[in-house]
Amino acid sequence: MSDTLPEIRMFLEQAGLPFEVWPCDPELADTAVFCEHYGVALENSANAILVRSKTGTEKFVLCVLLATDRLNTNHTVRKKMGARKVSFASADETRELTAMEIGGVTPLALAEDLPIWIDDAVMQCEYIVLGGGNRSCKLKVDPRVLIQQPAAEIVAGLASHRVSGSK
Repeated sequence: MSDTLPEIRMFLEQAGLPFEVWPCDPELADTAVFCEHYGVALENSANAILVRSKTGTEKFVLCVLLATDRLNTNHTVRKKMGARKVSFASADETRELTAMEIGGVTPLALAEDLPIWIDDAVMQCEYIVLGGGNRSCKLKVDPRVLIQQPAAEIVAGLASHRVSGSK
């Protein structure tokens, strides 16, 4: 299957912004591998990463950041979640909460009770490439589509912006 899930396609069509669905070899779905193989700039690729609290009340949040950046888990995410410790959700937790596999997670058309935090740098892009809801496609979208969701919020400093070429 090289198309996105029906609920994601419907969300995109109703958003009224341009989008493309690109087929992807599932073995090449991880962001860095995908970008290298298909010639897509990392600067226009976004990762959707599920984070969970490790202390206190169990909370989850889906964070969206550019592939060139590093999620600021120990400062911005932890403080905003109100948790002493946070970690990346496991593959099983990600599958359970999003119904998607890592490498294909998209922040679109998710349950309204799952907060979606978007790094402000993502919104500066002309377009971004996201997971398509599965490992066999990617989505090229206008980043404004992200904020058309009830649980979406732009968060300054969600990611640490790396200098191009740095690790």
